[in-house]
Amino acid sequence: MNPATVWVTGLPAAGKTTLADAVAGILGRAGAPVEVFDGDALRRGPSRGLGFSREDRATQAARVAGLAAEVVEAGGFAVVALVSPYREDREAVRLAHADYGLAFFEVWMATPLAECEARDPKGLYARARAGQLSGLTGVDAPYEPPADAEVVIGPELTPDQGARAVVSALGFNLSA
Repeated sequence: MNPATVWVTGLPAAGKTTLADAVAGILGRAGAPVEVFDGDALRRGPSRGLGFSREDRATQAARVAGLAAEVVEAGGFAVVALVSPYREDREAVRLAHADYGLAFFEVWMATPLAECEARDPKGLYARARAGQLSGLTGVDAPYEPPADAEVVIGPELTPDQGARAVVSALGFNLSA
């Protein structure tokens, strides 16, 4: 199992952080060094001061890509949970990893908008629908699903099943 960046993308409330934490748990229990980069936490640190404009989202993806690449170069796994709504930004992250010979796995949380809205743990969709929040991905800002994600996780999978699918795609034998 070679170190890699696992980039989990999807709509807000799609289950990205839950999946990232489950993947990190499996990798960690297997003895692999792993670091999770969560979009919400990153906005309190390296992405502080960035908004949700097209340009700021590209900047955030580039910053997170740099952090993830450092972890992978050091022999660990970087698990990123980030909406990263634009294909172009995710492709730039993929290409940057390839330029340095680093493995990159895109994971799409293919949770439908209606299900994300029903979950709405932070009340973002409710606020957006009430006109109190603008620019929410999936409501009045675009989300471009991946064209060629290495793994697609649908809502029918539990977090553990999804995490096992991701770790299997990384080449880890779960039955060993």
